[in-house]
Amino acid sequence: MVEVNPQSESAHPHCDPQAGLSIGEAARRTGVSVHTLRYYERVGLVVTPVDRTHGGRRRYHQLDLDWVTICTRLRATGMPIRGIRRYAELVAAGRGNEEDRLDVLESHRDEVLARIAALQENLKLIDHKIDVYRGRLAAGDADTLWAPHRASGAS
Repeated sequence: MVEVNPQSESAHPHCDPQAGLSIGEAARRTGVSVHTLRYYERVGLVVTPVDRTHGGRRRYHQLDLDWVTICTRLRATGMPIRGIRRYAELVAAGRGNEEDRLDVLESHRDEVLARIAALQENLKLIDHKIDVYRGRLAAGDADTLWAPHRASGAS
């Protein structure tokens, strides 16, 4: 499970906490594009300002990578950007709003579970249709399956 923890950098020897990673390397490690990393920063999805070199180039640390992973997983489950932003704002605000964070996550979890239930119902129909086709093909009478016919001259 991905958990953002300020002490997590020492647990990842490939990420020098002092040097950090370039935006390209951060993109490679998180599986998102450089554009996405910049977008996340621009729309307020980061919980801490991204570090910069003296030359102004972004420098990502393990904490940043862990947070990007959380954001991408929330997006993958359908959480809107505004929801992720709200969650990020709560996390960035620090202690004292844990119940609000829990509310955001539980609400999103309920939505995900509802989508999963709907997908499972849809999957039942697909499985039924597969069973029908397999049965008819095995019986040799698949040509009797319903197929709409258009009246001649109709397009």
